[in-house]
Amino acid sequence: LLSPLVNFSDAIKRVATGDFSVRVKTDYSFPELGELAGHFNKMVQELGSIESLRNDFAANISHEFRTPLAAIEGYTTLLQDHSLTESERDEYVHIIIDSVRQLSSLSGNILAMSRLEKQEIVTNKTRYCLDEQLRQAILLLEPLWDEKKLDLDIEMEPAWYYGNADMIMQVWVNLLHNAIQYTPKNGTIRVYLKNEDSQIRVAIQDTGIGMDEFTIAHIFDKFFRRDKNSSTGNGLGLPMVKRILELSYGSVSVESRPDEGSSFTVILPVEAPDV
Repeated sequence: LLSPLVNFSDAIKRVATGDFSVRVKTDYSFPELGELAGHFNKMVQELGSIESLRNDFAANISHEFRTPLAAIEGYTTLLQDHSLTESERDEYVHIIIDSVRQLSSLSGNILAMSRLEKQEIVTNKTRYCLDEQLRQAILLLEPLWDEKKLDLDIEMEPAWYYGNADMIMQVWVNLLHNAIQYTPKNGTIRVYLKNEDSQIRVAIQDTGIGMDEFTIAHIFDKFFRRDKNSSTGNGLGLPMVKRILELSYGSVSVESRPDEGSSFTVILPVEAPDV
């Protein structure tokens, strides 16, 4: 009877040192010991997953900050060269400003994501017109879609929603911004809103570059970007969208194929339950 306890003790000591690969056997003659061993193995597996996520998060943070900081340092050093032409100087200053904005955006999104992950209850709820909010989001991004000469196909039913307007506005801005960003000039963006019994369905579709299966599988992972070398975005927009909708008892899904565009569908309850 003591042998299993000795095995558990040794395994716990290894876990305490940070070894989350340890597992204990579960085929004991006493079913209670087998059940305990199963729970222990599951606990260690979860701890290992959390540790892996923590390490990945730290590595991603370091990488995301390192790139713009390196650009700022490099081009600031180049600006000290008095032989630079006026056009070269303007170009370097422009790159430095873009890098500073990237750092500012990244810092703000990290703080926002951190708050959302710790948040469990949505406050400041009001009943407001959801279709009107979507129109406001579209108008807010007018400079972007107008520059690319995009055609907007909008079909929305009147819909009233009870929730935090500021948080839901972030959802529309992020999804619409992505649709505009990945749609080539003269493309089309479609926005549909329909009332369906006790829920509201919103679809934002584009005729952009689309996504492969690997990208779709990771699109809501923090810091994931389809183009690792791109300086646009920081891989936090869609994870924030997903978290906001989880807090609002809603959901988001995506359908896409390469070169065939993407379609994001948001489902929101007509009246989110108060918990």
